[in-house]
Amino acid sequence: MLLQRRHFLEKAGLGFGSLALGSILRSDGFGAQSMGAIDGNPHFAPKAKSVIWLFMRGGVSHMESFDHKPALNKYAGKSIAETPFSHVQDPEKLKKVRVVVVNDANGQQRNKLFSLQIGFKKYGQSGIEVSDWFPHIGSCIDDISVIRSMWTTDDNHGAQVQFHSGRHMLDPRVPTIGAWINYGLGTLNENLPQFIGMGPRYFDRSDGHYLGPAYDEVKLKIDPKKPLDFAKPEGEFPMEEQRLGFGLVNRLNRITAGKYPGDAALEARIKSYELAFRMQTSVPDVVNFDSETEVTKNLYGFDQKETRPFGQQLLAARRFAERGVRFIQIMHGDGAAGAWDAHGGLKANHSKLAMQVDRPIAGLLKDLKQRGLLDETLVVFATEFGRTPGSQGSSGRDHHPYGFSVWMAGGGIKGGTAHGATDEIGFHTVENPHYVTDVHATILHQLGLESHRMEIPRHKRLEQDFGHVIHDILA
Repeated sequence: MLLQRRHFLEKAGLGFGSLALGSILRSDGFGAQSMGAIDGNPHFAPKAKSVIWLFMRGGVSHMESFDHKPALNKYAGKSIAETPFSHVQDPEKLKKVRVVVVNDANGQQRNKLFSLQIGFKKYGQSGIEVSDWFPHIGSCIDDISVIRSMWTTDDNHGAQVQFHSGRHMLDPRVPTIGAWINYGLGTLNENLPQFIGMGPRYFDRSDGHYLGPAYDEVKLKIDPKKPLDFAKPEGEFPMEEQRLGFGLVNRLNRITAGKYPGDAALEARIKSYELAFRMQTSVPDVVNFDSETEVTKNLYGFDQKETRPFGQQLLAARRFAERGVRFIQIMHGDGAAGAWDAHGGLKANHSKLAMQVDRPIAGLLKDLKQRGLLDETLVVFATEFGRTPGSQGSSGRDHHPYGFSVWMAGGGIKGGTAHGATDEIGFHTVENPHYVTDVHATILHQLGLESHRMEIPRHKRLEQDFGHVIHDILA
């Protein structure tokens, strides 16, 4: 009977809310299991309310962004074996990587050191060096904590899955950091989803996994007329007609839920339908910038064609954060691997892409700060791995999981801080090494969540292996 009813609803569609009923039912599957109740409360007093997650897909060169390595210029053209740093290729130091594709052209060590393709300057009272590709972010460095000692174990772009979930792509899939935050905290705005995504997605299309589809990101576009794929029902349905249809379906759902109390998938869908209906007006309003001043828009780069697309997403992120959305995930870098994947022409590649994101990101930090929102909003800049100190071909760098950089700002993070270090050529982390789940644990901590308590029956949290709060970067 239950499946027959679902089949009827799927066929009927009834088209209400911002997500079409039929589309939700088709995408869910019917196999979700009960996950147990959560109270939506933090474990302890939080420092932050929201996270804006900026992910550069493809692998940003740490040595040409936030980890200056002048030794690369001194020894450019020499093999690593010909330098004082031959020890970096000790087989024991290379064992942590799990190779996905044997004999793949990517992910190989490149032995001929490649000179830096850009200069560096010191910024702010902290004097932290930032590359000339990121001058606007550099101007905000006293609000930023750079973590220069990241490492991961995937040498290919499955590392994007690893950075978001903490698990290697060869392992069973687990929920992402956004899903865990969506799961662990209650809503601050009942008219908006708590996990929003913008920009190109990496190839794993799910976030919730064993938590269920209710904890996946809600994908948005900067288009007030159609911000979601199912923003409007098919055909012309006046709001009052939609309201009546929604009420009927909701009553049927509640009756069925009473008959089948163990059907958590149905209960999750009831909540999704209710949210979907409310989102019809609330989401388009957030991505409509008519109320913003030209000064604010230009702070995000609206006046420049190169910066406008990413700037629009970041302004939307600020507007979602100030309305109480918990996790806003924005990805940059089109393509299957991600545009930052500079195996050749690194200088042209990184200079172009950095121009697209540098000014908007700085605009976001400045805008949050002047509105008094930076203290309660945690901004994270991340990428799946760095790039090799050695050259690939004549002008590129390969994938490099042994050492790279990310940074955080706001949300109780200590600004003007450079934490951890790689060796002189940027090969290995040598001081305060941090696996990706340390970033997750730190984010959860700032939101008032203890990472080791984030688990459900039959599933242990990933931080049982790794995941320690980076206390040195906390204010």
